[in-house]
Amino acid sequence: MRRLPAPRDQGIVFYSGDFVANTKSAEKAARQAQKHRVRNVALRSRMRTAVRNVTAAIAGKNKEAATATYKEAVPVIDALVNKQIIHRNKAARHKSRLAAQIRSMQ
Repeated sequence: MRRLPAPRDQGIVFYSGDFVANTKSAEKAARQAQKHRVRNVALRSRMRTAVRNVTAAIAGKNKEAATATYKEAVPVIDALVNKQIIHRNKAARHKSRLAAQIRSMQ
């Protein structure tokens, strides 16, 4: 059986541990990907912090604080959906589970 060569990723060749772009457009794409990755990591971290704040308030049995932090977290989560950083179903799952936990509090 004959094996096919490994596919190349948008003009970027793997060479001795580093990625080397073959064309100007590939170089620009690599630069943009780095910028986007840094921005996306920061935004995702902001969302995780917002969710963590809500779960901490829930764990502290403080319904008012949980509701307040939930209202702050929802726009952060929705912003990531609009920027296509997370999937809308993942956002809905987070919001739904947090809201259910808040509703079940006394």
